[in-house]
Amino acid sequence: MMTASKTLSVMVSAGEASGDAHAAHAIEALRDQAVQATCFGMGADALQKVGVELIVDCRDLAVIGIVDVLINYPRFMKRLALLRETMRQRMPDILVIVDYPDFNLKLAQTAKSLGIPVLFYISPKVWAWRAGRVERISKLVSHMAVLFPFEVEIYQQAGVPVTYVGNPVVADAVSAFTIQEARQHFNLQTDKPVVTLLPGSRTGEIMRNLPAMLATASIIARQVPDCQFLLPVAPTLSASFINETIGQSDIASLSVVTGDSRHAMRAADVALVASGTATLETAMVGTPLVVMYIINQINYAIMKRLIKIPDISLVNIVAGKRIVPEYVQHEATPEAMASDVLSLMHDDQRRQQMHTEFSRLKELMGDEGASTRVAELILQLTRPERVAVPV
Repeated sequence: MMTASKTLSVMVSAGEASGDAHAAHAIEALRDQAVQATCFGMGADALQKVGVELIVDCRDLAVIGIVDVLINYPRFMKRLALLRETMRQRMPDILVIVDYPDFNLKLAQTAKSLGIPVLFYISPKVWAWRAGRVERISKLVSHMAVLFPFEVEIYQQAGVPVTYVGNPVVADAVSAFTIQEARQHFNLQTDKPVVTLLPGSRTGEIMRNLPAMLATASIIARQVPDCQFLLPVAPTLSASFINETIGQSDIASLSVVTGDSRHAMRAADVALVASGTATLETAMVGTPLVVMYIINQINYAIMKRLIKIPDISLVNIVAGKRIVPEYVQHEATPEAMASDVLSLMHDDQRRQQMHTEFSRLKELMGDEGASTRVAELILQLTRPERVAVPV
């Protein structure tokens, strides 16, 4: 498809904040290799900042769970139709889909019919639930770029070309600040304790997780009156929505900031984090954390029957054991979560043990070259000779 004299045309589709950030780094890495590329598709701020033309802004699709998807299904289909039509008109050299499997695999189906290679970056959690998706992936995807070594065998067994690229979180989850500098960055008192709240990046996550987090923070504030609270808001969410969700919070020392999540993690003594990429990011930054998650009750009933693994947080899954506490659904009570956060704030031995586990976790996560490897895969898949990519 691509020739040496032709500008590379890349269509990219990322459906939420972390995927948007990871895709943006891959596009940057592609351009670092002196590749002339025109990029367009679906994403948010991060992709837009690296020059990707947004045909669809994924902030318009920031929902979570089966029920939310069904409610918003017509809106999803309208955006999908627009992306499909754009693909047919522009005929990119490659489609790069990033996570968001139910939507992105539909887009991949169109690419397959047009003879456009598809690189799937960040595998859906087929090892946790809905393993049957691997068969569909094998029919639609040219190559998988996976984040964890144990995912390679899953796709090899299904005959899907796959490369372990490493996890972009290793490179992304960094803060150049010390704890004191991070607190100064947010105009916090450097000698007072800080708890950071990370409720997720999608509307549904905020609606369900943030109220429980705020109730937890209220309990902590009553027991530790000088505690300060940070709430970094994903760029994919509107400030007005966050303010409405916070409502009449009684936490006087709550600071809401846009972005800056890595620095907010660094500033904290402990973080209370919604299950997702942010759990790994917090661990990589080195901040002790408590994981929680609340979803729609119908979604929970369905997923509980399908999920095959004991833990839900990526920290515990990658570690292969529970190294951070988890509170899911009915267990995610403010009283229980506050007790664990307070324990981590005051128990030096427990904090040190968690830090030791985080060091082991970093070793399991590999090096910082994920984005560069994804860029190399894009180039290899768009060469006429279709160079085989080593696993």
